[in-house]
Amino acid sequence: MALLFFGTDPNSGGGNCPAVWVDTDTAEGPELVLQGKFADAATRATCRQDSPPAEDEGIVRIPLSMVEQIRRACDAAEAAGTQL
Repeated sequence: MALLFFGTDPNSGGGNCPAVWVDTDTAEGPELVLQGKFADAATRATCRQDSPPAEDEGIVRIPLSMVEQIRRACDAAEAAGTQL
């Protein structure tokens, strides 16, 4: 596994959750890996109406303050995908 770390929420205060990485070593191509707070029951129920999560999936919340790190991770994942 080749995880490239792109950062944590600048507002976290502890340098931890949420966070974003790119895994460049998957059979399907690069993937984002996100760490975040689990969504509350009401949010999960509402999300299930549009897209029920599979047994191995979850719903997490990522604050807008993470947009820059996620954008950089997306750019890196796209760039790595063109090199596969």
